[in-house]
Amino acid sequence: MDARGTYLAGGRESATAVSRSSVAIDVDGVLLSGDLVVPRRPLGVVLFAHGSGSSRLSPRNRFVAETLHSAAIGTLLLDLLTPGEEADRANVFDIRLLGSRLVRVARWLAGQPEAGALRQCLFGASTGAAAALYAAAELGEEVAAVVSRGGRPDLAAPWLASVRSPTLLIVGGRDPAVLELNQEALAPIPAEKRLVVVPGAGHLFEERGALEQVALLARDWMLDHLVNGQAGTERS
Repeated sequence: MDARGTYLAGGRESATAVSRSSVAIDVDGVLLSGDLVVPRRPLGVVLFAHGSGSSRLSPRNRFVAETLHSAAIGTLLLDLLTPGEEADRANVFDIRLLGSRLVRVARWLAGQPEAGALRQCLFGASTGAAAALYAAAELGEEVAAVVSRGGRPDLAAPWLASVRSPTLLIVGGRDPAVLELNQEALAPIPAEKRLVVVPGAGHLFEERGALEQVALLARDWMLDHLVNGQAGTERS
């Protein structure tokens, strides 16, 4: 069964030269809400998977997305669960469910006229990072790069050894428990990979300048792999 998408609204902003559309994507009868932005002459497109307790309206993810737009990279900010589904906490941590939906959305996006020809990257926060890594393992070379912000890649442990996409894990220096989990999750990933610690930042990167560092790290990692299109060797 194919995921089907319906455009709900759209517009164009001449100042930033992007098209913005709200979309509803039908995955097995469940409508997933998303916000799609495609700059003029885009270099690629990034699918965002948010974490527990957040949504596609997350100001942190939207800040990162705007930074990507300024670099001519499109974005699709997505809710992988409906509000009703989120009420069941088990769904929030069901990585197979979240990841499989992200795979379906990625394949739907590949069939859209304004984004179908673009290489795709994945960006995940918290549990959304695990969903992104699951999807990367399933999609293989279709995914140009993966970035995790304060993520829980350990929740994708069964699939990490199958990730072939260059992967960047970003963790706050004042988030020791999550840092340890990221260090452990990095080892089994066979692709090019890097762990970056943002000094003085907590789990949500709310400290002054912390989120800006995340956005620039994500932008540079994705630009590198979208433009060069080659996975290199592991970086320290």
